[in-house]
Amino acid sequence: MFALCDVNSFYTSVETVFRPDLWGKPVVVVSNNDGCIISRSAEAKALGIPMGAPLFKFSDFLRQHGVQVFSSNYALYADMSLRVMTILEEMAPKTEVYSIDEAWLFLQGMEKLVGWQEWGHEIRNRVQRETHLTLGVGIAPTMTLAKLANYAAKRWRKTDGVVVLTDPERQRKLMALANVSDVWGVGSRISKRLNAMGMKTVLDLANADTHLIRKKFSVVLERTVRELRGEPCLALEETPSARQQIVCSRSYGVKVTAKDEVRQSLCAFAERAAAKLREEGQFCRCVTVFFRTSGYDTGGEYCSRQGSMTCQVPTHDTRDIIKMALSVFEKIWLSGPRYAKAGIILGDFYHRGVAQPGLFDEIQPRANSEALMQVMDSLNQSRRGALWFAGQGIEKPWQMKREMLSPAYTTRFSDLPKVR
Repeated sequence: MFALCDVNSFYTSVETVFRPDLWGKPVVVVSNNDGCIISRSAEAKALGIPMGAPLFKFSDFLRQHGVQVFSSNYALYADMSLRVMTILEEMAPKTEVYSIDEAWLFLQGMEKLVGWQEWGHEIRNRVQRETHLTLGVGIAPTMTLAKLANYAAKRWRKTDGVVVLTDPERQRKLMALANVSDVWGVGSRISKRLNAMGMKTVLDLANADTHLIRKKFSVVLERTVRELRGEPCLALEETPSARQQIVCSRSYGVKVTAKDEVRQSLCAFAERAAAKLREEGQFCRCVTVFFRTSGYDTGGEYCSRQGSMTCQVPTHDTRDIIKMALSVFEKIWLSGPRYAKAGIILGDFYHRGVAQPGLFDEIQPRANSEALMQVMDSLNQSRRGALWFAGQGIEKPWQMKREMLSPAYTTRFSDLPKVR
């Protein structure tokens, strides 16, 4: 038995936790550089505000309807997500964090201890009580059916946020009401092909011939059909697979033409990418640098620059990664264009001690590198202070625009809510 727990409208819900004056009012959260709407409260959805809409096109509409707009506050969202996931891990034998607001729970061995409906409401009430966030809970014998149950729990209020699909008759009833595009893993392209074959509802897909589905589509969709029939084909991934690359990139808050400013941004991105690399316990040999203009910029032609450098000895020392990134930058820099985005990509990962150093390598192992990086990471993660490299600069005009950013209520002492 599986459960899928998903926080309703996570970003906007988190913003209103610390703003009771916004409860019941329309709220939206926008993407980096205050570009597009990426989260909407139920009240904002009722106004017909589309997902992904550019903020500048809807600014007048939002103002007329009193919609509160927030810039993305990633530190706040990550901390609140951690609180929710900690509760879920305490309530089930095994969990898999699927996204920042979603988690799978494996409920093996619990069927003799709890009733599924009561357990669903218990976990929902606990999350509500301890975080003030509303959870949708779907419970079923397979992961695909649990995803479908979660969809129903969030869509229909009469379910009170919990749907249990253990009864085959109830499964078929729900599948007859849902469109095939609502199935987990069935995108718009596949759903159009299924519709052309006469499969409109989820029940139509569940009744399809598995051999035909495998022949016309793939073994992945065949597994989905079997899961809809109650045959478990998927399992929880308790240990996430190691990443093959790490990307750290940002869109600039303003168009950048100055060489020093692009260099400073790449230095900052390289430092962040190196920190992520150490979190993964990995070393890398390849560093790729890229920067480009916007395709929507009418001030000049589109320009994209990219280059890579590989060292013989794998490293996760921030100094090495910055050195490689800036070396590539000097080779590919082109003056004139108004750059809108830049980034660093780390690849060719290795575990410790698997490569043989070369005598003439440009990047050689540094003495006490491991100890220095540990001190740097521990200090930066403790939030008692911060260490950064001078190459990043002090004033950063290229930083992304977040003019409507809410306080870091849970991660910065000065932003703690004040009760009067």
